[in-house]
Amino acid sequence: MSAPDQQHELRLTAEEFIEGKAAGLGDIEIVNGRVVRLLAQSPLHSRVVRRLAGMLETARRDGGPCMVVDSDVAARFADAESSAADRRLNIRYPDIWIRDCELYDVNSVCEHILLMVEVTSESTIDVDITDKRIQYATAGIPHYLIVRLDQKEERIEEIEEYRLDWSGRRYRVHTVHRRVLLLDDPVEATIPFDMLEQP
Repeated sequence: MSAPDQQHELRLTAEEFIEGKAAGLGDIEIVNGRVVRLLAQSPLHSRVVRRLAGMLETARRDGGPCMVVDSDVAARFADAESSAADRRLNIRYPDIWIRDCELYDVNSVCEHILLMVEVTSESTIDVDITDKRIQYATAGIPHYLIVRLDQKEERIEEIEEYRLDWSGRRYRVHTVHRRVLLLDDPVEATIPFDMLEQP
C-alpha cells in the first residue's frame, strides 16, 4: 500500500485493490485513491436496504430480461485525473443495485447497472445527494433512487427517483415518492414505505 501522506490518509492504487490489499480494512470506499472509512449504519438503514433489495428482487418479471439485485458490492468508477497512481482509484459499495446478468467484474460492472439505490444517513447524505449522484450519472447509470431518512433515522421521509438525461449525463428528478414507492423501470413495483420501516 502507498505510504500515508502528511495528513495520515491511507491510499490505494488500482493494482493494490485488485491484489486484495483492501481486505481487513473494514467498511470502506475509495475516493480518488483515498480510503474512506464508512460508519456503522442505523437499524432502520439496515432494514430498509435489506427489505428493499428483497422486494426489488421479487419484482423482476418472469420471462423478462435477466436481472441481479445486489447490495454492498464493489463497483469501480472512472479514475480521477491524476499523474499519481494512488490518487486515481474510485471504488463505491452502493447500498443496492439492479444490473443485467453479465458476469460480475468490479472494473466493468457500471456498464451493466440499470438502477442504483442509496439510503441516506447523517454521515452519508451529502455524498449521496451530490458526489454519488454526479458519479453515477457520469457512469451512465439510467436510474438512481435516494431513500431519504429523517434526521433521527426513525422513518423514511421520501424517495427521490432520478432518471438519466443522456444528452448531458446528469440526473433529472423524475418523481418524489412520499409514502409509496411506485416504480415502472427497470422493474415494476409498488412498495409502501411502512413495509420497509417496520421493526
